[in-house]
Amino acid sequence: MKYAIFQVDAFTNAQFKGNPAAVVPLDAWLDDDTLQKIAAENNLSETAFYIIDNENIKLRWFTPETEVDLCGHATLATAWVLVNEFGHKETEINFETRSGILTVCHFNDAAHDNEQIFELELPIKHAHECDIKSPLLSAFGRPPLEILASDDYLLLFENEQVIRELKPDLSLLSQLPLRGVIVTAPGDEVDFVSRWFGPNVGVNEDPVTGSAHTSLTPYWANRLDKTLLTAKQISQRGGELECQLRSDKVLLRGKAKLYMKGDIYIEL
Repeated sequence: MKYAIFQVDAFTNAQFKGNPAAVVPLDAWLDDDTLQKIAAENNLSETAFYIIDNENIKLRWFTPETEVDLCGHATLATAWVLVNEFGHKETEINFETRSGILTVCHFNDAAHDNEQIFELELPIKHAHECDIKSPLLSAFGRPPLEILASDDYLLLFENEQVIRELKPDLSLLSQLPLRGVIVTAPGDEVDFVSRWFGPNVGVNEDPVTGSAHTSLTPYWANRLDKTLLTAKQISQRGGELECQLRSDKVLLRGKAKLYMKGDIYIEL
């Protein structure tokens, strides 16, 4: 069987930046083992699969090793594909996912050369103090100022330069019970910067992690006493986001750029 596939760089307006996600539209779900093998073959941090069932868009995300509950950048990439490759007309797209209904809006920004912007509405995740310290302290070689936890551990460091220079011991991080580890600090030119490490789910370092910002946004909104924030994930590829705290939701705004489209061939 032949299936279309698209690779989209999310949270950037430039190729080879942001976070690449594969998007595979399906008429009906393939079995989970096949979906996982496709994601492993793609070897990107996320592959998104979606089907349209009676106008309901059902969306799932897989790393090379496992299915996950939430992925921001692959959701943005899927919305980009629906709008730009399949002519989806509505400005609001609702996805049925393991994390409930996720809404993505898209619009053109007249103030910036009419660039296409996607806005993701994601469930908020509040990080709280946690007791696990020893593996995290050992893994990063220097003590963070603060250690919190939500879906991921969240570690605060002094400044952007420290975040750039961190070289964590991934074998130690893989022993931790949560999904991954966020490191963050005030930014030099933005409100905050971050990096994200997830060896537990087969992603040693993710280029831009939308789901991590569901914890980062309320954390920095409280710390800076503002609800609209600018952010950069300073991985090797790098990416930019605008984050907004709105009631019990986090809004993430970003751009996307198509890198590749083609077909995959699966023997069923």
